Amino acid sequence: MITSPIWLPATLLAGGVQAWRTAVQRRVSQSLSLNAAGLVRYLYGVPFTLMLLGGYRLVFPAPLPSVGPLFLLFCAAGGLAQIIATNLLILAFTHRNFVVGTAYSKTEAAQGAVLSFLLLGERLSALAWAGISCGVAGVMLLSTGGKRMGPGDFLRALGQPAARAGIASGFFFALTAIGIRRATQTVETDDAVLAALMVLAVTVLLQTMMQGTYLLLREPGEMRRVFASWRVSGQVGLLSALGSACWFTGFATAPVALVRIVGQIEVAFTMAFGHFYLKEAMRRSELVGLLLVVGGVVLALAGAL
Repeated sequence: MITSPIWLPATLLAGGVQAWRTAVQRRVSQSLSLNAAGLVRYLYGVPFTLMLLGGYRLVFPAPLPSVGPLFLLFCAAGGLAQIIATNLLILAFTHRNFVVGTAYSKTEAAQGAVLSFLLLGERLSALAWAGISCGVAGVMLLSTGGKRMGPGDFLRALGQPAARAGIASGFFFALTAIGIRRATQTVETDDAVLAALMVLAVTVLLQTMMQGTYLLLREPGEMRRVFASWRVSGQVGLLSALGSACWFTGFATAPVALVRIVGQIEVAFTMAFGHFYLKEAMRRSELVGLLLVVGGVVLALAGAL
């Protein structure tokens, strides 16, 4: 159920910001361990997240609404799922290039549609399902990396480490979205943006504690390098806070599956960053895949109207 039209601009903005953040985080991951690279988005995102919440309350003054135990439970569950998903995504594009690694994770839209139906009872129109199919076809074409592949080759490619990590990343990102949506639904307020920012602030704090504790116990030397990388990691934190604020607003105001389908537009931004920022070549098959993804987004939007 769509409760506010703000979900659409928030989702589109989230896609652009997340592609930028992922590109910067990939550079961070080249000098940090897997868990340390994942931590920077939460640790450095905390101050920006609190600033967003504080700034919103200055513009729209209101007392903080009450929350219950389920709020913390869903925040923690969604936060943990995002930690796992982020680590898997970083792992995915250590095996292949930036665009292909992200493309595998975009199967999240299809996985999210199924999971949100099973766990939240959210239903989509036939056009939205057609959009999902079109988008999945697009990301699967992107995942070939420009190689000509028959059905057998494609099935074998799905068994590669990048494919397994990317698809698993998409699954946990879908679980993240469901956890966040449920958390926002437990906040006793009609202001969906305030609910989203509250969930974001608490979730990022919990994520920092969870992954920070793990890093201190298992990789204490990496913590020093996390703080030493503050110049680039600070950018990751800022972009992560902005992108997550937009994603969480989308989840608070529209069905998870619809937000994630439209969020596939991130692939277009990702390809732009991969081509212009990371200097990766763009192949003809990637352009066709991009057109399929955009077509899927258009179909999903048509189905939502």
